[in-house]
Amino acid sequence: MSYRELSMIEVKEVLRRREAGQGLREIARETGLDRKTVRRYVAAADEAGADEASVQEVVQRVQARPLPAPSEPRQRLEAHRAQIAEWLSPSKPDTRALRLTKVHVLLCRRGVDVTYATLCRWAHDELGFRERKPTVRVDDPDPGQEAQVDFGKMGMLDDPATGKRRTLWCLIVTLSFSRMQFVWPTFDQTTEAVCEGLDAAWAFFDGMPARVLIDNAKAMITTAHATAPRVNDAFADYAQARGIFVDTARVRRPKDKPRVENQVPFARESWFDGETIADLDEARRSAEAWCRAAAERVHGTTQQVVREHYERAEKPAMLAAPTSRFDVPLWTDAKVHPDHHINVQRALYSVPTRYIGRYVRVRSDQLLVRVYLGGELIKAHDRQPPGGRSTDPNDYPPGKDVYANRSFTEIIKRAHKQGPHIGQYAERLFDRPLPWTTMRQGYQLLRLCDTYSAAKVEAVCERSLSFDVIDVPRIGRMLKQALRAEDSAEQRGQLKKLPQAPRFARNAEIFSTRTKRREDD
Repeated sequence: MSYRELSMIEVKEVLRRREAGQGLREIARETGLDRKTVRRYVAAADEAGADEASVQEVVQRVQARPLPAPSEPRQRLEAHRAQIAEWLSPSKPDTRALRLTKVHVLLCRRGVDVTYATLCRWAHDELGFRERKPTVRVDDPDPGQEAQVDFGKMGMLDDPATGKRRTLWCLIVTLSFSRMQFVWPTFDQTTEAVCEGLDAAWAFFDGMPARVLIDNAKAMITTAHATAPRVNDAFADYAQARGIFVDTARVRRPKDKPRVENQVPFARESWFDGETIADLDEARRSAEAWCRAAAERVHGTTQQVVREHYERAEKPAMLAAPTSRFDVPLWTDAKVHPDHHINVQRALYSVPTRYIGRYVRVRSDQLLVRVYLGGELIKAHDRQPPGGRSTDPNDYPPGKDVYANRSFTEIIKRAHKQGPHIGQYAERLFDRPLPWTTMRQGYQLLRLCDTYSAAKVEAVCERSLSFDVIDVPRIGRMLKQALRAEDSAEQRGQLKKLPQAPRFARNAEIFSTRTKRREDD
């Protein structure tokens, strides 16, 4: 038989009337309660000697019910409590926990014939299986301290640049204190898109928070970690340039940034769904207009108009908004090749000789390319287009830069040192529209001086200039023929080589400037 359980205020009213001297019938009539119900509560109060201050004790005496005996299926499960607990939460570290469906199968094999629903309720009640964990409501940070950032998928949008429909994403930025928010539509989830969207948000807010709380997107985080995440180098550059700090949420922990997580479906349903938007530019204009309109609403948590709350309490605590666009850098790793150059974005940049074979870290933006080894800046170049090259002659060993720079003037200078006619011949050799095309002949002319002596080359160059013959291979053939003629004449006895030590040469000691020591010293 069931009994009606009175609320605390109803029990208190019954006891108050009892103390006033009313009878059971009068109390039942004026309160609308059943007389038997009134009698039970009055009897409990008399047994306990209760007054108004002990209403809870009266309620406990009347409404306390003995726990029902466990059902027969639960009794069978209770007999296997230890085994079920071990299956669901193994004590051995190398043993995996079983799913409850597998536990049900194993119990059936042992003859424990219970339904899965009964097993699920029993495991929840007795073992705390899938017990819902209590949560702690985190207080809002101080004004101007935090903005939570997240990407949200909106839907599909036509892209006139490619002529295709593409997935439209939105970078949503929500200020944790005032709930002021900004939505930035984009087709990409790159570092450039994140920096562009954040700068647009700071311009919309007319200020910046001290810290941004982000998720683990590759555009911002290189290595996700609960306590020591590694921020993307380019995004770290952005944070340093803007003077803000970066904090990250844990992987698959949306409650770490709840202020922005629940704004993704809100923005999608309230702004994007059902709208006809032509392109990305129109989407951005529409999203900004929607943000301004949404800021006029009364927020359900703060119970204040969002814009007024922001202007009054948070904006004075914000940092100044940036006035210039951030040039997003590209960080890459490159190897210094034996030719002293590294390849960055299909362009070549020189590095000093001592770094050949080393891997370096390269930061390239629109204007400069900076090369780092560890924390040391070892080289900086102006940014070159794809296919370009920036070479610093000082990066080469002494004397080797002329080869890399195709300096034919250096060849002419060295030729003049060998002889005046050799120098004139070199000048005539490079006197043409594309002088660097004959650099090999210039080097050949210098090698002829080493092979046949500068005097012989000087004589041949003088004769060739008189006939206006500018052809280094021909000079080489002439010197080779002359050498053969000399060898032939020497074999026939018509030419005799001078001895290595001339007949009247004086001893080298005669030219010595150091005096000999006396024998008695």
